[in-house]
Amino acid sequence: MEVSATTRYVRMSPIKARDIAAGIRGLSVAEALRITDFNARKAAAEIGKTLKSAAANAESNEGVSTEQLFVKDAFVDGGPVLKRFRPRARGSASAIRKRTTHITVVLTDRK
Repeated sequence: MEVSATTRYVRMSPIKARDIAAGIRGLSVAEALRITDFNARKAAAEIGKTLKSAAANAESNEGVSTEQLFVKDAFVDGGPVLKRFRPRARGSASAIRKRTTHITVVLTDRK
């Protein structure tokens, strides 16, 4: 049994979120929530929200207790990029890319 949750269009760079996602793979849901709750980075808060959503999906849709769940996979993909421009010297412009992120957390009841 696998249950997943996805958060899309989060306004942060995927690079900043990938190391937190890699840190919770293979852990129990309680331990992964502990890691995301006590980490000061913005990515940890967003991944924690997605993890709580996946656990709630497992409880309501599959009837599985959260104590039995493990994080099978947590991955971060890049979303669309907002392109902005900033004026520079001598009439030129430089591009500013405001990146977005899609976060997916997959839970399973087997280790």
